[in-house]
Amino acid sequence: MRFLLVISFVLMCLFAKAQEYTLELKKSPVYSLRFLISPIAKTWTRFGYYSKREVVKLKRGIYALNLTYELPEGDTTFAINVNLVGDTTFNLDSYLNNNALVLQSVEITNSGSVFSKNNLRQVEGFAIYAGKKTEVITIANTKANLATNNGRQVFAKIAGLNIWESDAGGIQLGIGGRGLSPNRTSNFNTRQNGYDISADALGYPESYYSPVPDMVERIEVVRGASSLQYGTQFGGLVNFKMKEAKQDNKFHASGKYTAGSFDFLNFTHQLSYGNNRCGIYIAHQFKKGNGFRDYTGFNNQSLFVNMFYKIKRRLVFGIEFTKMKYLAQQPGGLSDDDFNKDPYKVLRKRNWFDVNWNLGAAYMDFYFNENVKLNTRFFGLLSDRSNVGFLGQINRPDLGQPREVLAGEFKNGGNETRLLVNYKLLKSQQTFLIGTRIYKGETTSKQGLAATGDGADFSFLNPNDIDYSNYIFPSQNFAAFAENIFRIKDKITITPGMRFEWIDTRSKGYYYQRNFDLSGDTLLEMKYTTSTQNKRQLFLAGIGFSYKPVKWLEVFTNFSQNYRAINFSDIAIVNPNFKVDPSMKDESGYTADAGLRGNLKNWLSFDISGFYLSYKNRIGEIFKVDDFSYNVIRYRTNIGNSYNYGLESFLEIDLIKAINDSSKWSLPVFVNYSFIQAFYSSTTDYAVAGNRVEFVPQQMLRTGLSLGYKNIFISYNYSYLGEQFSDATNATKTSNAIYGLIPAYWVMDASIGAKWKWIKGEFHVNNLTNNFYFTRRAAAYPGPGIIPAEIRSFYFSLSINF
Repeated sequence: MRFLLVISFVLMCLFAKAQEYTLELKKSPVYSLRFLISPIAKTWTRFGYYSKREVVKLKRGIYALNLTYELPEGDTTFAINVNLVGDTTFNLDSYLNNNALVLQSVEITNSGSVFSKNNLRQVEGFAIYAGKKTEVITIANTKANLATNNGRQVFAKIAGLNIWESDAGGIQLGIGGRGLSPNRTSNFNTRQNGYDISADALGYPESYYSPVPDMVERIEVVRGASSLQYGTQFGGLVNFKMKEAKQDNKFHASGKYTAGSFDFLNFTHQLSYGNNRCGIYIAHQFKKGNGFRDYTGFNNQSLFVNMFYKIKRRLVFGIEFTKMKYLAQQPGGLSDDDFNKDPYKVLRKRNWFDVNWNLGAAYMDFYFNENVKLNTRFFGLLSDRSNVGFLGQINRPDLGQPREVLAGEFKNGGNETRLLVNYKLLKSQQTFLIGTRIYKGETTSKQGLAATGDGADFSFLNPNDIDYSNYIFPSQNFAAFAENIFRIKDKITITPGMRFEWIDTRSKGYYYQRNFDLSGDTLLEMKYTTSTQNKRQLFLAGIGFSYKPVKWLEVFTNFSQNYRAINFSDIAIVNPNFKVDPSMKDESGYTADAGLRGNLKNWLSFDISGFYLSYKNRIGEIFKVDDFSYNVIRYRTNIGNSYNYGLESFLEIDLIKAINDSSKWSLPVFVNYSFIQAFYSSTTDYAVAGNRVEFVPQQMLRTGLSLGYKNIFISYNYSYLGEQFSDATNATKTSNAIYGLIPAYWVMDASIGAKWKWIKGEFHVNNLTNNFYFTRRAAAYPGPGIIPAEIRSFYFSLSINF
């Protein structure tokens, strides 16, 4: 059925009548305009918002139209091929004023810069970013190993990110910023094309799915101030902008084939067709391999489909579907002694992990006129993940004891609607954004003994009475937000905003409390049935400021309140390695940024800023005497308040373009350095007061260079992270290796590539010097214990594009 729908849509696109453009130069909302129509080489340059009426008439044929125009947020270049079937008059005002055409009918082109990092403009689509700390990674310009989704390479130019490397296939992403846990990117609001991809945005904001980099156009990162438009989280926003069909009346097809160390294989295929009326983009990836340790085999398939259709140029409909299926074997963690002696060692041979992720979205963009546009987007998730294995502490051998199953099902859906209005005030164009969000989710979490066997069998031994816990977590959320850009004399912007949140999270189910003596005999077994509900309302406020003294330099500052609801599903998980306080409270605080950034032509880019993050009721682990067994255990609870502050800096310069802008050679060199301090200021545990906050390397340095000539490149990356603690007690070593120091480490990567016509080849070496290091200690899956990072590995990719 799905196949027939796709074929029907393709046929509809092929026979759809292309829109007839009218481009007439009369009056425009842009300040300056430069455009070129080829092959007649007709060029205009205009300055000012108003000028005399000019008309160009074009005969039958295919024309390339290149536009460069200046908005208050900066210059933008667009390019489009226009196919004329008869004499037509083009109205340029309609083209520029109708943002539907700007966003949907043109393709952003590279104006000569080889840089892969930039910043979001003041207004992008249906969102406001004026005065905010923003970063954009253009995937096509990176020299990263995309086949393995190597996080330290893809995000190498984003300052202040702590990246976990514990997934051999690069299927799950773990990044955290400014001292927040990288665990499945749960402290960021993680989205794809503007909608949620996490399990449950309120109760379980972990992302088991990460978009395939070869299907991604760019990655947008907005720090804590994004809470006003996207949620309440401290980390900010990570949004994956996916590829879509080019609108040039052509079929495009590509295949990328990668083979590498440890039996790694990756096949990615992409197919698209589009015109200025409709388009379809389909991509599929198959990936398999084995890590450098035994019992680490994985198998993954991902599918992404995007379709859009325009009606009368002002109305655009689109639908998207994403599916990811993933099965992996997990060899578990290691103790400190085992890691130092043999990082290849495997202590768990019966642990498996399975994910089935399904995402859907449908949207409508309506353009009332050149100044008012509306976007509404419906989205939903129907997914599950299951783990089976032996979760005992890593210093306890796996002697064939009964395994455990942890299964979760995630169902959620919602709608976000945004209205963006441009209006005149004090002779300047202002921008107002207002929006709402409605969200409903349901997470089911079950934990119990597994059926017999050592394979990937995720069935329960006692399905009618789950042995450890069985919970349902319903959640509901309504939010309303508004922001306004006040522009003062084209150089200064002030952007106040606020957000209202109504949150309702519930839990219903049971769990078993069991206590054992040192010999393993049961001292106590009790079944607790619980039902909770937590409703709360809150207002968040923020304000941003931006000043551009010259065209290439911007000074900005921003303040925003933040909030994080507790994770109910974590409370119900039975883990022998720690216990959880059932009366934990939500976390709150604020984030402040200030800095300067800029771009000088196409050879210099920089972004330097400082931040301060105040975190109240921070959740973490401390030592506590168990009330039943009287043993000292790890206890997860609200530890107290903390504060993080630091410097984040990025500089990139093309040493050749700086001397000769027209050279066919390029040599961009970048330096990404962060210095962060984070401490507990007031706590309920005197042993924690004054300690360093966990997951905060005080220094992070990533640097690299890339030598390019036409379609040939050679690149090198270096990454260094200082030591960090994995818990609030700042333990340096524990017997079970769940907590302790994560030592400083450094790692290097290198790549070489070349493109000839429609063929491209790349060769990557990850961990060039074959260093042994680790980035995380796991309390449960895929551990428990130290998870070694991957050793030196080689990969070769061949891409074919039609």
